[in-house]
Amino acid sequence: MTDREEPEPPEDPVADHDFSEGEGFDEPYEGFDFDPPELSVDDPSSVDPVDSRVVSDSLDERVVQNDDVDADELIDVGLSYLGINRHEQAADAFERAARFTDDEDLEQEAWVNKGIAHGQMEEWDEAVGAHREAIFVAEDGDFEAEAQTNLAYALWQFDEDEEAYYHAEKAVRENDRLPQAWYNLGFIENERDRHEQALDALNNAIRLGFQQADVYEEKQRALEALGRDEEAQKVAEQAEDIREAQERDLVERE
Repeated sequence: MTDREEPEPPEDPVADHDFSEGEGFDEPYEGFDFDPPELSVDDPSSVDPVDSRVVSDSLDERVVQNDDVDADELIDVGLSYLGINRHEQAADAFERAARFTDDEDLEQEAWVNKGIAHGQMEEWDEAVGAHREAIFVAEDGDFEAEAQTNLAYALWQFDEDEEAYYHAEKAVRENDRLPQAWYNLGFIENERDRHEQALDALNNAIRLGFQQADVYEEKQRALEALGRDEEAQKVAEQAEDIREAQERDLVERE
């Protein structure tokens, strides 16, 4: 996700996005600190963030001028939808934001998030298209690395291994301070049986603050492949501790 200062949300199964199940590329949102606003309701699925923000459901670029639409607000609406797992509405809000802004970086952010929303629905063709559009609209934009790393994931889902690897590497070249990008690269390196390179990338992700169980599980996989079983066991214990802490936190919030 992209960076916005917002309240800490409930634990999001964005971990359900393939980035957080140890299959690689999980939790794109967590890696990008793209947290939706908190919703103080008993049944979040019943809340329509569009209603609370008074954003029209019928924006039409034929009759609405760009200046009449707050694209930044629409992105927040999309993030709220993501927070309650309404991914179709999120994708729609992000697309509207992209169409109604003249700011290239804001447009790029919107396309990145639209791609992530499609990824949550496993609509990989649409996800690839959105991330490619993000790269196209703002070359060297503020969210270039996010676009590259999410494009890599979507391409991996299409078994486009070589192109996925290219974009995963490009993401860390664009922003070597983005932990999610290093995690994704580490996953792909493991998949390509380049375990030393995977270990380096995963260690970078951890040093940069990526503290999800997934990154430790990938590191465990790399260490086991390298025959470093004792280290792998310690890392596996770290991953288990993180998962247990997350489960306790979810129970306490309920």
